[in-house]
Amino acid sequence: MSTIGPPMVGEWYMLPRGESFEVVAYDHEEETVEIQYFDGAVEEFELETWLELSAEPIEPPEDWSGSVDIMREDYGMEDRANPYRPKNPLDELDINDKD
Repeated sequence: MSTIGPPMVGEWYMLPRGESFEVVAYDHEEETVEIQYFDGAVEEFELETWLELSAEPIEPPEDWSGSVDIMREDYGMEDRANPYRPKNPLDELDINDKD
């Protein structure tokens, strides 16, 4: 059984069964480690259990949205126009202009 070093808050790891997680808290006095899996689930371990996890350090995922429980409407995106939809140039014309 391999062991990992002390937990580093903000670092990402992967368990042998393929689950990735980030260390979100480490309490030196209580000797507890809190982790958050990519899907958002949070779990707390005793430091002794942490040292026996056999987790390997990994790079943070490129798509961090898995662990963040945010919907488009939570950050004001529902009322914004789609930036990838081409605009119709005729929508800019003022046809009520009489000479």
